[in-house]
Amino acid sequence: MTYRFDLHTHSTASDGTLSPTALVATAVEKGVDQLALTDHDTTAGLDEALAAARAQGIGLIPGIELSVSWAHQTLHVVGLHIDPAHPAMRRGIETQLGFRRWRAEEIGRRLEKAGIAGAYAGACQYASGELVGRTHFARFLVEQGHARDLKQVFKRYLVRGKPGHVPGEWATLAQALDWIQQSGGLAVIAHPARYKLSATRLRQLLGEFAELGGAALEVVSGSHSRDDMLRFGQLSQTWNLAASSGSDYHGPENPYRDIGRLPELPPGCRPVWECDAWARCTGVAA
Repeated sequence: MTYRFDLHTHSTASDGTLSPTALVATAVEKGVDQLALTDHDTTAGLDEALAAARAQGIGLIPGIELSVSWAHQTLHVVGLHIDPAHPAMRRGIETQLGFRRWRAEEIGRRLEKAGIAGAYAGACQYASGELVGRTHFARFLVEQGHARDLKQVFKRYLVRGKPGHVPGEWATLAQALDWIQQSGGLAVIAHPARYKLSATRLRQLLGEFAELGGAALEVVSGSHSRDDMLRFGQLSQTWNLAASSGSDYHGPENPYRDIGRLPELPPGCRPVWECDAWARCTGVAA
């Protein structure tokens, strides 16, 4: 049987706009057979998503997207088939959420100094769970007329050198992979084309990731161009990494990252769902 996978999505447990139940329903509507919920630094939406998936007859892969500090920038690593109750993962999540709570308050303080009052409280109104992220601030700033869209908010307020930027103090790459692997999961570098890395830095990242036991690159992503997919498809083969596919869906507001609307992996790629490590996680032969 051929399955349709989407291995990178978000719900209101982090910065998505659909509840886990609504996310699963949308995936079913779009023809997805195997869905991974990979909220930022939290697994709070997984129980609801698993219940909805059982009710609707879709496969739900427990996942997470961990923030990582590497070479003075923030990267994201997706964990697939994790056990969210594993002590190592739970300790890691609490560490990440502790920094997220402080960062959200600090963003609010910095925006206040820049003349934007009530930003933290406003961002909290957009957050359904305990996680208050930059996207929640961005939605508030758009609603208040400080920018026309989320992209402009980030450019004006939330990136390096702008009033609301707070540098990340996230897990190291080794820590993130350790949490994922101890909890029985597979580590995937999310949307690699989005990182501003020189060719040398990219080789260093892929080499370190592979050496630490990383499983795959997200070759097909909602934010990747066709050229990006071809490039990272080739790099996945060069570094003997499997290839993953995920929309990075956050909700219907962004039709360019639609759930399940993903092209095929480039020729020669080894799909992560066909690798031996995936089979060990699922108990189904690759």
